[in-house]
Amino acid sequence: MPKHKHSFSFLFLSVFVFFCFHDANAAAASQFREAPQFYNSPDCPPIPPSDSICSPSTVHVAMTLDANYLRGSMAAILSVLQHSSCPQNVGFHFVASGSDTDLRRLISASFPYLRFRVYHFDESSVSHLISTSIRAALDRPLNYARSYLASLLPACARRVVYLDSDLVLVDDIAKLAATDLGPSSVLAAPEYCNANFTSYFTRTFWSNPTLSLTFAGRKACYFNTGVMVIDLDRWRVGHYTSRIEEWMELQKRMRIYELGSLPPFLLVFAGNIAAVDHRWNQHGLGGDNFRGLCRDLHPGPVSLLHWSGKGKPWVRLDANRPCPLDALWAPYDLYQTPFSLDS
Repeated sequence: MPKHKHSFSFLFLSVFVFFCFHDANAAAASQFREAPQFYNSPDCPPIPPSDSICSPSTVHVAMTLDANYLRGSMAAILSVLQHSSCPQNVGFHFVASGSDTDLRRLISASFPYLRFRVYHFDESSVSHLISTSIRAALDRPLNYARSYLASLLPACARRVVYLDSDLVLVDDIAKLAATDLGPSSVLAAPEYCNANFTSYFTRTFWSNPTLSLTFAGRKACYFNTGVMVIDLDRWRVGHYTSRIEEWMELQKRMRIYELGSLPPFLLVFAGNIAAVDHRWNQHGLGGDNFRGLCRDLHPGPVSLLHWSGKGKPWVRLDANRPCPLDALWAPYDLYQTPFSLDS
């Protein structure tokens, strides 16, 4: 074959590959529809002309953005905005370990008017502290980013509502953000004192005469870290990230728990948090961490539905094996089937 034909083939292949990669991010963004815009009521605090996320009227919300849970994150954002009385006053802080530029483009495409910032989380800062748990998904470094919010977010974010990616709100998030933390509590969350608290730690922990006194004088109850109101000022002053890391370092040496990022929070905060009504975390809808079986709602009113556990609603819906309550998540799903040459 003449030499110029080889050159032409190489040039064609190079151009083809370039456009494939160039359009990859745009294709990913196009998999999510643009969400409708929701408007403030006349009684909402005014938004400064600069539209700064640091304005005093901002309700700060923090979430992680993980490629494996991005579909859930988009649904959660939509649910917050849809049910907020002042959606323009909600400012989102997204923590991610991927490309900031790509995520900004993706979020802006579906929520053009959203007030948000994206923060890069260096996974190496925590990966050396992580021990294997009962489920591989719990071992991702980004699961531990909630312990570093105080250093990642700007100082103007003095209080933040942290939300997992597998939930939807059906109530005004400003009500949750306004939770009374009292004179000294660092965080607030729904407590579940009927749960078997001892099961979250190993026999090694409870048989150690020093470690077993950790909760002495504290009415320690289980709480789910997927929904928390955090006073970041108090967190910073108390150096709580270091306290959590100390327990993680001990775990590497002694194996005192089995369940990912939750136990260190329990060790530091259980018994010293401000209680929140259970309506703000109807959790466990994803089933247990082994089989992910369908579950019903807990008795009482509902402000937030949380698919914590192994089963995620978007996975079950796509597999045509949904649980009954997955139908409550579906209306917030912005995902659309990617374009196919075969369609």
